[in-house]
Amino acid sequence: MGSGEYAPLFETKNGRGRDIYRLFAASIFAGICTVWIYRATQLPWTSVEDGHGIRWGWMALLGFEIWFGLYWILSQALYWNPVYRFPFKDRLSDRYHEEDLPGVDILVCTADPMLEPPMLVLNTVLSVMAYDYPPEKLSVYLSDDGGSELTFYAMVEASQFSKYWLPYCKMYNIEPRSPHAYFSSTPKPSDPNHASAWNSVKNFYEEMESRIQASTKLGKIPEEVHAAHKGFSGWHSYSSCRDHDTILEILVDGRDPNAKDIEGRPLPTLVYLAREKRPQYFHNFKAGALNALVRVSSKISNGQIVLNVDSDMYSSNSQAVRDALCLLMDEKQSQQIAYVQFAQRFTNLTKNDLYAGSLRITMQVDFHGYDGFGGPVYIGSGCFHRRDILYGKKFSKDSGWGWTKRQNATEIQVSVGELEEKAKEVAGCTYELNSKWGKEMGFNYGFINEDVLTGLSIQCRGWKSVYLKPERGAFTGGCAMTLEQVLVQQKRWGEGLLELMLSKHCPFWFGRGRISLGLQICYSYHMFWAINGFPTLCYCTIPSLFLLKGIPLFPEISSPFFLGFGYVIISACGYSLAEYVWYQGTIQGWWNEQRIWLYKRTTSFIFATIDDILKLLGLSEMKFAITSKVVDADVAERREKEMMEFGGSSPAFIMLATIALLNLFSLAGVSYKVVAAADVGETITILLVVMEKLGLQIMLCVALVLINLPLYEAMFIRKDKGKMPASVTIKSAVFALLLCTCFISVDLAS
Repeated sequence: MGSGEYAPLFETKNGRGRDIYRLFAASIFAGICTVWIYRATQLPWTSVEDGHGIRWGWMALLGFEIWFGLYWILSQALYWNPVYRFPFKDRLSDRYHEEDLPGVDILVCTADPMLEPPMLVLNTVLSVMAYDYPPEKLSVYLSDDGGSELTFYAMVEASQFSKYWLPYCKMYNIEPRSPHAYFSSTPKPSDPNHASAWNSVKNFYEEMESRIQASTKLGKIPEEVHAAHKGFSGWHSYSSCRDHDTILEILVDGRDPNAKDIEGRPLPTLVYLAREKRPQYFHNFKAGALNALVRVSSKISNGQIVLNVDSDMYSSNSQAVRDALCLLMDEKQSQQIAYVQFAQRFTNLTKNDLYAGSLRITMQVDFHGYDGFGGPVYIGSGCFHRRDILYGKKFSKDSGWGWTKRQNATEIQVSVGELEEKAKEVAGCTYELNSKWGKEMGFNYGFINEDVLTGLSIQCRGWKSVYLKPERGAFTGGCAMTLEQVLVQQKRWGEGLLELMLSKHCPFWFGRGRISLGLQICYSYHMFWAINGFPTLCYCTIPSLFLLKGIPLFPEISSPFFLGFGYVIISACGYSLAEYVWYQGTIQGWWNEQRIWLYKRTTSFIFATIDDILKLLGLSEMKFAITSKVVDADVAERREKEMMEFGGSSPAFIMLATIALLNLFSLAGVSYKVVAAADVGETITILLVVMEKLGLQIMLCVALVLINLPLYEAMFIRKDKGKMPASVTIKSAVFALLLCTCFISVDLAS
């Protein structure tokens, strides 16, 4: 470490305009109170014209509006005290020599070669091997829970291609360092020398890709490749992906003086692991794989910093390690920091973000809000952890700060074979029995969202986390490609978060006295996601059904209470739109996000809530669904044209179509009544009377019809394979008509 006056390695800035926003939030809260007062004081306890027996609908809306108001209050914690971090990498370089930097172990997880193709995994692995960091300090570990020869073959190819790719990246300082992302987004350089190198490396990559794709298509590895590498012998006793011995292969040994690239520079260590699986032992999904990697890496390289990334989340910033170290190695500010969570970016978005896959507001707003109260939630990828804290270390004022240069496990002079056998011992399926792994050590078990629980547990041991969103995105991946994939993913997230909220790990109980109240509220905002399902569903149906009978559930336009409703709606939607556009979104993109917001609440979150209730009753078990990273060419083509994909018979589509048709029928019904009741020349007069009485209900119904236009198109107009199946359309139409006719026939006065 250099001498001289202390200069911080990172700067923390508070968000601007907080006081102005707080005044604005106070005005919205006043509007929400007006809505509550209206519901509480205008209760229809007595018979009114056209309104006998509407109390149940009124009380339902009162309950939902109270919930929505309270949920909005929870959301304000994310806006109350946002902070932003800015690292100074030049100061890190001045203060620490290369040999004094900590070792970094990078853990990559994959689970299914069909859903996460080998080439996708290979590109992620190569991108992190190419970090701008001393290669002898880098070690990359791949956990293959699919136990696939195809994935292993891709890693063998990656170990060879890295000899060409890494020196090319460093010589020309290219970004991004995922070969696929680089070659698909970067034109051939104009400089002759660079162009020659570009052609050569690109040819090597395409030849490698061709070999891997051919093997993937055939579903097997060529015999000559099998015979050429001893690592394939691990599959001789292989039964299935759920029943096999540990397969561990050190493909690049960073200790080996012969492990060099074509320029003679050392290569990072590269290790493949398929942990032991047996049917009688529960393997704890991704968290189990990560814990196996933590133990295996401790035997081989034992880096002080542990980065984990998903197999589809490649590194798009070669400086990310140094950015993270600025926040972890500051002598005065880093003592309490346990992990650095980076923002995630996505490449396969359409121009207007058709499926709201960018998580724009979550990444741009929510996590900065978390950081202001003690640190962001851990989201399972793109996160740098301190190894000692993963082992269960608690924070205390005497914990002290300090990075000491120490001997890595890889410096111990044992043979590769001995090292592999030693590492295999900690990857067995019985190793964790009667241990603290998954409870007090490593990544936590027992929940779908094990990542969120892991981060919360670390913070409850006294540590803090920080959120970093550099100008150049650090990690980039693919989002869900179809509506069905989106809804499945949202169900998994909503179910896992609500499951935590309903458990002993509820932040208000588990975090009481351990983390700040503000952080507890931030966690609860996301953990209550799924609870919004039933209130949203009812708000999309009850007012429209009452509209069919001409019964008002909202104040008349001339009523003073209308101002409260109107202000809340206009200000909340207006701010949401402005915020979305401010963060480089489009108006159409915001509208698409509102549609997905509606769709996930009325399907995914409802299914998630039901599953959580069944689990509490012991009638269901935890399931972990992997989102597919591949789609057919015609699906991808429609997606590029921003045509939503409805070509499936999912129960979610039946629910969405039923709600859409119910609102369409309600709007058509009230329109017919206006026209039928009017004499010639009186239509406008009657329309004004109806709008005065039912204006808000009609506007809500119109908004729901407009937001569902792509769904109507899929049901009645489109002819491609992405249209709504006829069976789904018929079932939904029948359900919607039954609901409408039954409600019309019910005597609400009884």
